Amino acid sequence: MVEVKLTEDCMRLISQFESLTGAGSRDCVVDERNGRLIFVINPGDMGLAIGKKGASIKKASEVMGKKIEVVEYNSNPEQFIKNCFLPAQVTSILFEGEPNEKTAQVEVRDEDRGIAIGKDGKNIFKAKKLSLRQHNIADVQILQKPSDNQMTDQQIQE
Repeated sequence: MVEVKLTEDCMRLISQFESLTGAGSRDCVVDERNGRLIFVINPGDMGLAIGKKGASIKKASEVMGKKIEVVEYNSNPEQFIKNCFLPAQVTSILFEGEPNEKTAQVEVRDEDRGIAIGKDGKNIFKAKKLSLRQHNIADVQILQKPSDNQMTDQQIQE
């Protein structure tokens, strides 16, 4: 199991988030580049974290002064990565490499590709950062599927 080291600032933010929402949190990432806080919440606490019609997360966001995003923790690395990309639908994940240099190659539905990457790459950044912290996965890549009108390398060689 990966041991996440929390800074004093992160511990304070987690405590504040938990008292505002009632949802348990196991990790916090301060993303200055995108002006947001990302919390990894305990399994089953997503409803508490978001609240009725988003009330809890909106209140926490106002009090803490930053946009807040939540990802539900899962001990299964594949399911955790899928949770990182929600609402984009992940169709498959392939893990490659040595245990300390593991890469996750993620395939998403074509129509969800933009959502998976996010504006300025913020969603892929979130998936990479959290996967490293929670499951020691060195890199997360979104696979480029050839579309029907693109030829694969094998077709070109033939």
